[in-house]
Amino acid sequence: MLEELEMPYKVMPVHIGKGDQFAESFLTISPNNKIPAIVDEEGPSGIPYAIFESGAILMYLADKAKSSLLPSDPEKYYSVLQWLMFQMGSMGPMLGQAHHFRKYAPEQLPYAIDRYTKEASRLYGVMNRRLGQAKYFAGEEYSIADIAIYPWLRAYKWQGQDLNDWPNIQRWYSDVRVRPAVQRGLAVLAEKVDRSGTKPTGERWENLFGSGQFSSTKEK
Repeated sequence: MLEELEMPYKVMPVHIGKGDQFAESFLTISPNNKIPAIVDEEGPSGIPYAIFESGAILMYLADKAKSSLLPSDPEKYYSVLQWLMFQMGSMGPMLGQAHHFRKYAPEQLPYAIDRYTKEASRLYGVMNRRLGQAKYFAGEEYSIADIAIYPWLRAYKWQGQDLNDWPNIQRWYSDVRVRPAVQRGLAVLAEKVDRSGTKPTGERWENLFGSGQFSSTKEK
């Protein structure tokens, strides 16, 4: 999104395996200890303003830039919002569970794997049908809905999916992937990403999925 808007920004890596997300300084910015989160040094009142939750961040940046990525026309605006909420309320939670049970769970649980793989397939069917009706999710123009959805579909194999089975998604995916701003965005910290496929263990596991994340929420 920042690359699409050509906004200057500074990346501050947060190592969630090491528990950086539980630091008080980060919780002040992101109370739910999740990434991404941003601090706009020139917020609405001219002072630093923190925002968490990716959907809210996308809306904030589009509003700040008065960008067509969140159009002002009411019908187009709410079309974008519907598909943004689809990502936030359905795609993120359900595909995240598919990732966990298919890739990270310490034991293979057939019911959980089947449940979330089937739900992933259902969601792909919703998306494929929509993209058979329009070039992008909210219509004929690229929007923050597409920006929100694309990163999740990059992990389609983790979700038990094959893009060849979803031709409309595949067409959209290819169109989005070659956008210059997307390429620049994907290059940010690319060298830092662990692509070994190794399951987290020890402290890293606890911080990602175990007791570490719960201890951070206790009253001090």
